[in-house]
Amino acid sequence: MGWATQYIQALQEGTTVSFRPHGNSMQPRIASGQLVTVAPVDREIVVGDIALCKVEGRQWLHLVSAVGSDGRIQISNNKGHINGWTAPKNIFGLVVRVEP
Repeated sequence: MGWATQYIQALQEGTTVSFRPHGNSMQPRIASGQLVTVAPVDREIVVGDIALCKVEGRQWLHLVSAVGSDGRIQISNNKGHINGWTAPKNIFGLVVRVEP
């Protein structure tokens, strides 16, 4: 269980979720405590998307920084730190709205 387990479960059931993540790793795109809405993945994942995902067992709301020729997806924070590569099945939802 991690901080996003309940949101991931809802996304896997096809439900869009909203929550207020905390931390500074995605500033200025997402400020700590800002309301974000995440929808289930319904399109191709591209560089620049913000994804609710799992990388090496850890849950992140971070940036898609690369898509490999093998289909794997690289996840990074907005400060340049790379969290790692993950399979598309570990991308549970994409941010569709960030509210002030």
